[in-house]
Amino acid sequence: MTLTADDVDDINLLAQFNLANTHEGLKIHQGSAAPQVVAAAERLFQRGLITMEDGGYLTSLGLEAAEHAQSLLTILRT
Repeated sequence: MTLTADDVDDINLLAQFNLANTHEGLKIHQGSAAPQVVAAAERLFQRGLITMEDGGYLTSLGLEAAEHAQSLLTILRT
């Protein structure tokens, strides 16, 4: 299984969330954010991983996904 560019963008966005503070969300500014970041946020919202189309907070499923994504990145970088 290979990762698509969309998969990488989604994982990159999940990696931006602060897992130490689930009350801290992200705000994706439509006018200034890269188009692939805006699209990733919309996909994550549609999948029920974040609470708003432009970021927001992680849902419980999103928290699980972000934990896995960040764990994988930690493993790969050590």
